[in-house]
Amino acid sequence: MVLRRDIRRNGHAGSQVSGDLQLLSRFAPRQSKQHVTPQGGGMEQAGGAASGKPVSHGESLSLRLRSLSVMGLLFAFFVILSGQLVSLALRGQAMVTTSMSSPLATAFARPDIVDRNGRLIATDVVLPSLFADPAKILDRDEVVETLKTILPDLNEKRLRKGLSDKKRRFLWIRRGLSTGLAQKIHDAGLPGLSFRFEMKRAYPLGRLAGHFVGGVDYTNRGISGIEKYLDDHGLVEPVHGVAGASGLPVRLSLDVGVQFALEEELSDAMKRFGARAASGVVLNILSGEIVGAASLPGVDPMLPVEWKEEARRNRLSRGAFELGSIFKLISVAMALEAGKVRPDTMVDITKPLVEDGYSISDSHGAARPISVRDVFVRSSNVGAGILGLEVGAEKQKAFLEQLGLLSKLRTEAGPVEPPRGPKRWGRIETVTVSYGHGLAIAPLQFAAGAAALLNGGKLIRPTFLRDGSQRTAVKDDRGLPRSDDKTGLGRVVSPKTSQQLRIMMRANVTDPKGTGRRADVRGYRVGGKTGTAELPGRGGYKKKSVISSFLAAFPMDAPRYVVLVSLFEPQATRESGYKIVASRNAAPVAGRIISRIGPMLGVRAVFE
Repeated sequence: MVLRRDIRRNGHAGSQVSGDLQLLSRFAPRQSKQHVTPQGGGMEQAGGAASGKPVSHGESLSLRLRSLSVMGLLFAFFVILSGQLVSLALRGQAMVTTSMSSPLATAFARPDIVDRNGRLIATDVVLPSLFADPAKILDRDEVVETLKTILPDLNEKRLRKGLSDKKRRFLWIRRGLSTGLAQKIHDAGLPGLSFRFEMKRAYPLGRLAGHFVGGVDYTNRGISGIEKYLDDHGLVEPVHGVAGASGLPVRLSLDVGVQFALEEELSDAMKRFGARAASGVVLNILSGEIVGAASLPGVDPMLPVEWKEEARRNRLSRGAFELGSIFKLISVAMALEAGKVRPDTMVDITKPLVEDGYSISDSHGAARPISVRDVFVRSSNVGAGILGLEVGAEKQKAFLEQLGLLSKLRTEAGPVEPPRGPKRWGRIETVTVSYGHGLAIAPLQFAAGAAALLNGGKLIRPTFLRDGSQRTAVKDDRGLPRSDDKTGLGRVVSPKTSQQLRIMMRANVTDPKGTGRRADVRGYRVGGKTGTAELPGRGGYKKKSVISSFLAAFPMDAPRYVVLVSLFEPQATRESGYKIVASRNAAPVAGRIISRIGPMLGVRAVFE
């Protein structure tokens, strides 16, 4: 048969087999020290000795067919494997797209928040978030019980319900875990659980200035405080993944050192005087920059649940209160500016003041008339009421409006609680407002008004940003600044009146009869005014529930800062001489704060 002809008799057939062998040699295992050659139609070892029988044409064809079959099978295997991998990838992508589209929505990259000196207050960090695929959970009870030991505050009932839905392929369990907790969960080896890294807001200072820094939601979007301000003013960037913000840090007017000292002293005062809460602010009276602002108990920006607790509400700016005798600064300023009195004008306070059937008297009466200066220093309710009546209800209301104490106020940290004044503003209301009752106002707003009286008479607007362009005047009903000087800032009193008020403030701290003696700090020329206001309750005022406040400024020869401290419902303690009055509790707290923050603020102590 033709197929069995000897290949030695057909050079073409020999060359064909030679080519087939060379092709097979590419796939065959290599033999050490031997090779195949088409010599003499057979195979030879490297040493030249013959080995094996001649290969016939039929055998070579069979060998070729087998090699092609093997190659075909290998090719088919790789095609099928590749197809399966592509199919799985597409199905996995489809599952992610349908089941994770909501959790993977756009997040927001936020700029860092730093204090006035560049110290970090808030920043974005990448943290692991825990999720589950309920369809892959082997033992729901084991998962719930294990996670409960690692995350004690986990909502066990809600988690069980979510894991029971096997049609659900994605379930968030906890977002923004610490790396330590994530490692514990990973080490538990629970099938069906996994992690995804997300950008989360971190606050390295914890509760420090928490009410005003604010917080974010689970997408890193601001919901309160300065954080919300960043969103409202386009300083936050929508991103996918974990890309960081490209903008510069936002620099606040707050000083972390001042803030820490303020909060520490307020916290200590709450313990020493048994107060339920406390608030304080340190305000630059020239620029309006808020250097320190606190309301205790504080809140942690990382724990939104704390924001809902009534005990932790922001009493500095989100509460309006009758602040008591610190309002006498307003009444004296009003009477002086109206030209009705001078500091040495005598006022008869020997008898109670009776209006509309109400009798107002002083706790410490006087046997003779006293000067306007002494009305302020001795904190006479009768004297303040007489000054208010001398000016009149309409002018009193107009003066408060001009000072911005009857208007709505908003800072970068959010709106301030609107003032609440009397519905009817008659003679008795004029008297009570003169000594700080009948008009409720947020402490922060009052501090801004007081600053205007002490800085030479110019209105300021409190700001949490370290930026001179933020200095804006209190605006009228048309949104325009009220101004009568070249600076563009409104003026409420003359420099002369402002100087007279500063002298009285200093006298209240240095005079043996002054109510602010315990606020004096050697070298810092502190001035101030006390205020003890009974809290309103059902059926009238509660005599043993008061707000004790002290309004301070320093240094009084050229004031730079106002400090307002308020203690809510302090108790009679040994340290306060078993009295619940601002001169015994709020005044010394203000003094301790000033002694600590004075050097930080660069105020040079002068020792006479």
